[in-house]
Amino acid sequence: MQDSSPSNMPAPGPVPECRVVCLTGFMGSGKSTVGRMLASQMAWHFADLDAEIERESGLSISQIFAQKGEAVFREIEHECLARILGSASERNTRLVLALGGGTFTQLRNAALIREFSCVPRGAGSAVIWLDCSTEDLLQRCVLMGDRPLFRDEASFRKLYEERLPYYRQADYRVESGGEPMRVVEQILALGIFGHSAQTHAGGKIPGAPVS
Repeated sequence: MQDSSPSNMPAPGPVPECRVVCLTGFMGSGKSTVGRMLASQMAWHFADLDAEIERESGLSISQIFAQKGEAVFREIEHECLARILGSASERNTRLVLALGGGTFTQLRNAALIREFSCVPRGAGSAVIWLDCSTEDLLQRCVLMGDRPLFRDEASFRKLYEERLPYYRQADYRVESGGEPMRVVEQILALGIFGHSAQTHAGGKIPGAPVS
């Protein structure tokens, strides 16, 4: 897909300045790498949900799946997500949050993110889907460890197809098959960051806006 248009067209009128960006997408789509670079570019805080889960539980993601099962992992994931969003709201923090590959496919997590976008200090949050071809995702994930849901190519493709409808519910879609900095430039060009994007991008927002 070359079209980078928003998966949900925003209502007419001015777009509220975004204060929290949640990056969603399948394993290997670059959420953590792009998220760190975007946060650095914007001088925002960055959080990686999977890393927070590992820190809080004292176990790796693979260990949680192996020892406790996916249901327990999803409970921990939801609790960590609620804590991170709650802290960002209380402290009025500008935050880039890299979600886990399955986070946004859990209805209560999606509802929590949408609910956060409606509270006074959370207004202006956005979910961005980092979309990448399955071939590129496969190539990337084969070289990575600690992927508990990556067993073989057939199950990989099946899981991707199952999650695709949820990813399409994100506010924006950005192609993430290229270099991470190019992906960051596409996100900055969405026009959701107000003056802060221009300030930290040297007064110029690179790339083309999503249309």
